[in-house]
Amino acid sequence: MKQKQKAMQRITGDDYVAYLRVSSRGQVNTDYNPEGVSIPAQRVKVEERGRELSSTKVAEFVDPGRSATSIDQRPEFQQMIDYLREHPNVRYVIVYMLSRFARNRLDDAIMVATLEKLGVRLISAVEKNIDDTPTGRMLHGMLAVINEYSSNQSAEDIKYKMGQKAKNGGTITRTPVGYLNTIEIVDGRRVRTVIVDPMRGPFIRLAFELYATGEYTVDEVAQELYDRGLRMPRNARYPEERGISTNRLYVVLRDDYYCGWITHDDEKYKGRHTPLIPQDLFDQVQMVADSRNSAREKRRIHHHELKGSLFCGSCRRGRGERRRMIVQHATNRHGNVYRYFFCNGRFDHICELPYIPIEQAEEAIEDVYATVRFASEFIATMRSDLATMIDEQQATTKLLQAQLTKQLRALDTKENNLIDLAADGSLPQGKIKARLQEITKQRDRLTTRLHDVDESLATGAEIIEACLQLLQDPQALYRRCNDQQRRQLNQALFEALYIDEDSNGNIRVSHKLREPFGILHTAQSQQQARTGPPEAPASLRAVLPAPKRQSAPPQPGTGAVLQLTGAALAGGPWKVPGSNELLMVGDTGFEPVTSSV
Repeated sequence: MKQKQKAMQRITGDDYVAYLRVSSRGQVNTDYNPEGVSIPAQRVKVEERGRELSSTKVAEFVDPGRSATSIDQRPEFQQMIDYLREHPNVRYVIVYMLSRFARNRLDDAIMVATLEKLGVRLISAVEKNIDDTPTGRMLHGMLAVINEYSSNQSAEDIKYKMGQKAKNGGTITRTPVGYLNTIEIVDGRRVRTVIVDPMRGPFIRLAFELYATGEYTVDEVAQELYDRGLRMPRNARYPEERGISTNRLYVVLRDDYYCGWITHDDEKYKGRHTPLIPQDLFDQVQMVADSRNSAREKRRIHHHELKGSLFCGSCRRGRGERRRMIVQHATNRHGNVYRYFFCNGRFDHICELPYIPIEQAEEAIEDVYATVRFASEFIATMRSDLATMIDEQQATTKLLQAQLTKQLRALDTKENNLIDLAADGSLPQGKIKARLQEITKQRDRLTTRLHDVDESLATGAEIIEACLQLLQDPQALYRRCNDQQRRQLNQALFEALYIDEDSNGNIRVSHKLREPFGILHTAQSQQQARTGPPEAPASLRAVLPAPKRQSAPPQPGTGAVLQLTGAALAGGPWKVPGSNELLMVGDTGFEPVTSSV
């Protein structure tokens, strides 16, 4: 109380400041007046209330078109507080309504307390029964709660309507570059819709087409679009002529809105707007982008399929460090361009590996592919033992299926008997319901097992077969690939490729294989080292996944390690001469699907 009286004593006049606010730009841009309709209407009512208090307006603070639920997001309010501290002649802050002042109880309490510390009273032009009396304060608190509820309820209502619009295929966000918002008249109704931008739409389609080739970086695509005439709209922030930025173009290339999808709350819905690109082109772009991200390549200028997979063998051998090899293009005074790989450790003056011509590095990598091939004898042994293991599993599976089916029939019989007892009234209804519920649980468990008669071994066999085909002649396969396919193959087979120079100045490349290739090569080495008959089944069981329960039958050929399918590889060099089968795995790679996928 004393603090409030002390604050009131600093006030030397009876003037007031007006605080006006609307929530969105849409409430401002609705009239010939730049302020729209709402702010002038608020001003009239506030000035009317000021005259009733015999007070003079000395300042006005306006927050136009800012949807802010927190005082931290209202710069004009902060400026008003600074003004009040410097002008003790101000006794009142007059607002149109309390809902214009604060939309939640916490901000209302903080803002009122801030004004009271300055000795300033908050006045509502409309809610005139709000004053410093106990009744007035109670009403103020009640209105603050109501305003917060109204704000939250409005937000929930908007969220629901946006969700319904998304489910119906409508665009709920600002249209991305390449599209325009427009209004169509349908049966006399004004319908907001989206059309393809005739100026920028073709450029965005071209961006996807260029990037999908794998020959362009995002920077290069952005520059190409600028050279061909793409210009972004001018605005207050960017009044000058400009092209699309690299960051924004990357977001565009990752946005499936362009192939016809709407995203809302992590759900996908088919949009009503016209797709700029087909789905297969979008998928190819994602494959290119993912392959570069998988290699953690930070390419800005020079492209090469080995970037992100090639590391310095000298740093690994000398200091146990893993450092990437970088591409450099050097031009002599005659204009001849020489391309090299060099270790980024040279920037820190800690690596002595010389610059390696790219052609020599490429030849060395091709030689590595010759060393990772599987011998024909090993492939034959593995396939033979795979067939034997699958046959054994199928026999076991048939027995298990018969057992489970028999148990399910027994449960059906028990259930029918209990239903008959319930009809006769022979047992209490409570006991019958409990037993029926237990039967239902048992049936669910048995049905799950029936659908889960361990197919993991069969799926693992498909994975091994894909690996065997892929490394039957990997060097010839690698030579048939284009640059993008080589990049994917490098990332699929190798965790890292280490390039180094020996004492004689010869280029040498060592490698670390990804699984299951590494385990299979270990099995091949063990088989070659033995003099007796091969024991492939042991090595097979080390490679194949352990049997596990799954919530649904696994799909053949599914996994998450290698993704060599898609439009880019269809019709590519993956076919073996004389075979109609593609040397590919399923859409998600080598590893079998699990219940968590």
